[in-house]
Parts: sequence; C-alpha cells; structure tokens
Amino acid sequence: MKAITISEPGGPEVLTWTTVPDPVAGPGEVLIDVTASALNRADLLQRQGFYDPPPGASPYPGLECSGHVAALGEGVRGWEVGQPVCALLSGGGYAEKVNVPAELVLPVPEGVSVADAAALPEATATVWSNLFMGGGNATSSNVFMVSHLRPGETVLLHGGGSGIGTMAIQLAKAVGARVAVTAGGPEKLARCAELGADILIDYREQDFVEEIRKATDGAGADVILDIVGAKYLERNVRALAVNGRLAVIGLQGGVKAELNLGALLGKRGAITATSLRHRPLAEKAAIVAAVREHVWPLIADGRVRPIVDRKLPMAEAAEAHRALEASTHVGKILLLTSTSA
Repeated sequence: MKAITISEPGGPEVLTWTTVPDPVAGPGEVLIDVTASALNRADLLQRQGFYDPPPGASPYPGLECSGHVAALGEGVRGWEVGQPVCALLSGGGYAEKVNVPAELVLPVPEGVSVADAAALPEATATVWSNLFMGGGNATSSNVFMVSHLRPGETVLLHGGGSGIGTMAIQLAKAVGARVAVTAGGPEKLARCAELGADILIDYREQDFVEEIRKATDGAGADVILDIVGAKYLERNVRALAVNGRLAVIGLQGGVKAELNLGALLGKRGAITATSLRHRPLAEKAAIVAAVREHVWPLIADGRVRPIVDRKLPMAEAAEAHRALEASTHVGKILLLTSTSA
C-alpha cells in the first residue's frame, strides 16, 4: 500500500506518498480500506517533530479515517467485510489501509457519504467528551462528567470556524445551549452564524471578555472550550460565569501562563485540560460508544452534519497542510485515496 511518511521533522515538504508494507488485522482489530482521512492540528505537530504517536501506534499521521472494512482480526464481532465505516485512530489515517481496535470503529451515519464521514470521529469525540462528558475515569459510574453543558447555558467556543468549532456549534445548539464563538473575520463568523452561533466575536477586532459579558448581562460564559491555551488563560477565567467550566483542548497559544487562583476561586470555577490521542483504549472506547449513542442520531435526523471545506488527493498532503496552517478554511480538510469516489 501507499502512505504519507515523514522523512524528517520539518515543513509540509517532508510529507511523501510512499510505498510501505501492508498492515494486517491483529486480534481485536479491524482492517480498513481507507477512503478518506481528515486533517487535525496534531498532524502538523507530528510533522514538525513535536507530537509523537503513542507506543504501538502507526507512525503515519492521521487521527481519523473513513472507508470499508477489509478484514476482521481474531475475536472481532459486529462488523462485516465491505461495511462502510469511520474510525478514531491513534495514527495511520494518511494511508490506503489502517488497523484500528474494533471498539473505535463507527458505522457511517445515515445520510453521510463515506468520504465525508472521515470528518466526524475526531471532532465528535473531542467535542462530546469535553462539552458533555469532560475528563474522568472510564470505570466510574459518572464517567467523564465535568463540563456537562446543559440546556439554557452559554458556551463560548474559541476557533468557531475550525473542524472542532463547527461541530461544537451544532452539538451545543442541538442540546439547547446558547452559543458564542470567536473567529477571525466576518466571513468565518457568517459561516458560524449559519450553523447556529448566537454571539459572534471577531477576535482580531474585539475583546472576547467584554463581548461575552455584554451578551450575557455581565454573567459570563458557563462553559468555555479553548483551543488556544496559555495566551487565553487569564482572559478565559475573566470570561467565566460563576460556577463556570473551562476545558482546554489545544495549545496553539503556548503552554505556560500565570493563573490568578483568587479570580478562579471567586468564580468557583473549574479548569480541565484533556487530550484524546494518548488516552487508554478503555477511555477512548467509552467516548466512541457515547458518540454513537448520542451524536449519531443527531446526524441521522439532519440536526448535525460534517462540515467539509475542501477535499484533496492524499498524495497532496503537503498542500493540505499548508491550507490548514493558513487557517483560511471552515470545517475539515479531507485527504482522499486514489480509490475514493
């Protein structure tokens, strides 16, 4: 098969469409003939040498994919060869074939093309686990209950035009929350509004703390989903409502910041920081099961859909990385294998 390999840490030019050995389905695994994979910021970090795959994971980038079941490993039940599926991966999505634990495979939702389904696993799992489940212990009775966004609450989503942001807008609206977003420029904000965002904040021109307070009569946001990290920490705490919850899922704005504990204490606030890729299999399986139970019906009835900005051949992964780094996209950028329809 062919896969995108990383010759050395560096820019997009280090991504090469190369012939590599075919994977074989091991016990408990599903082998997928890949139709498409979707880009994530983690892919850029891996390419740059800053985010290695977990031990035992594929060395190729790609944290989600869609396609058809090619083979079933020993002990796998519930899937059939040829069945259209999508999957959450620890790596390996930028390839013609990939192995994945059976617990992390999902059926392609009704009404979604096989290619577009590649835009779903990482975004839905990240958003659902952080906005509606949060952190926690996969064996506990209240698994992941931290952010627990409720109907009528206000949620602030940073990066509203991203793959995570566009999914979070739709899911938050589906459960009856009021949605505020930050995004860069009127065009991205207009797309966010089309998806249901109620409060539109241009982070290039406006102070999101001031705007969220103004829109909530001074109360602030009940939940904040943040992809920026250190750069926004102090302002995020100021933007929180009393009993507010801040979920940090990205570090685009750095990893170190000073935290005023007095301000957080005064809000009776909570901060969680989570990643998905390095979670134990049991935790990821619990998240995927929750996504299938709660999110897939919303997709089937049309209330939620994958937002795809563009599709490129997988051999053009370097160009796709340049597009993601430019941040001019809205939603997901997909890479299609040569056999993709």
